[in-house]
Amino acid sequence: MTASRETINVTYRLETSGDVEALAAKIAADQSTGTFTELPGETEEVRARCAARVVEIRPLEPTDVPSIPAPGGTGPYHRADAVIAYPLEAVGTDIAALMTITIGGVYAVRGLTGIRVMDIDLPQAWSCHPGPQFGIPGSRRLMGVEQGPMIASIIKPSLGLLPEETAKVVAQLCEAGVDFIKDDEKLMSPGYSSLEARVKAIMPVILDHEQKTGKKVMYAFGISSADPDTMMRHHDCVVDAGGNAAVVNINSIGYGGMSFLRNRSRLCLHAHRNGWDILTRHPGLGMEFRAYQKIWRLLGVDQFQINGIRAKYWEPDKSFVRSFHDLATPIFSENDRSLPVVCSGQWGGQAVETYRRTGRTLDLMYLGGGGIHGHTMGAAAGVRAIRQAWKAAELGMELEEYARDQPELASALAKWG
Repeated sequence: MTASRETINVTYRLETSGDVEALAAKIAADQSTGTFTELPGETEEVRARCAARVVEIRPLEPTDVPSIPAPGGTGPYHRADAVIAYPLEAVGTDIAALMTITIGGVYAVRGLTGIRVMDIDLPQAWSCHPGPQFGIPGSRRLMGVEQGPMIASIIKPSLGLLPEETAKVVAQLCEAGVDFIKDDEKLMSPGYSSLEARVKAIMPVILDHEQKTGKKVMYAFGISSADPDTMMRHHDCVVDAGGNAAVVNINSIGYGGMSFLRNRSRLCLHAHRNGWDILTRHPGLGMEFRAYQKIWRLLGVDQFQINGIRAKYWEPDKSFVRSFHDLATPIFSENDRSLPVVCSGQWGGQAVETYRRTGRTLDLMYLGGGGIHGHTMGAAAGVRAIRQAWKAAELGMELEEYARDQPELASALAKWG
């Protein structure tokens, strides 16, 4: 449902042993003008201006098992998607207000056995937020990739590399032909590899490769910090050395930290969503990525990691596909789309299915860690194997068929396929 000009419409998936419509009405009241008793100041005028209202109930199949344990409760547990409209005048365009009013308190409501935020439809007034500074076109321009997927790799902190050792790996990846390299989300500024020391060691390698080849590989440094001043100091260190990208752990720095950074940033901001799983892993609780990603895009995320087909983590393929299409859908305009980053155990073997299930689009970054570094013929072969896999996808060929004349892809298939 599209929100009207005056309201913010939030879709909740509700579950209760009682009346689901009554529960939706209770949430609307509790999160706006109502409380446990009538108040003399709650006039019809106040309700007309500030009260949230249930505008739609879409019943779902009931369940015999509650999402949240309900001592003494008995099924069936009724389920429905309820759309509640919050007046824009009562919420405004502040993200903290939105989260407090429409999300923060709903999980505390008595009588529910499950609640999940499925979507948030925002009115045009919310286009006041800056959105991505670079997004898809800016990412392509900075990497010098006019078409096709952007092939990327990662520096894993599990290797315990010192800055000078990291720089050697970066040089190998640049020579191998990657478009993008990033610090792992866990690599921020540890004692053995401070952000300053890492920038000092890596950026000369990036700039030297640019001088030799004309291509500036994008390197995203992990600048996240709970202290905004420290984060901006890290940002400035990267910019001053000639860098153009940063990894940002969005849940760790929070909405305020992201807003502070985006309003001052000259870097392409690559979002890692670690912690999102806490919000979404239980199907009867939390929040869908569809709702979650809209806020971060409005705050200024340029590139967004979303796992991938046959990921190494828990997320099923259908969840990744939904996430990909959510990112591809404009909120207000094409300019607020973030670049989808396909990651988590990707080695090229998933390229054909990824291409088919994401709508045969090449507007994506394909991030391989072990799928590049662990190739039996070396990192350069790992990069070539991934590019060959994507070529097969574009040509409509199966990997095994295309690999007959491509030894790098054939080797990858033999190891991981």
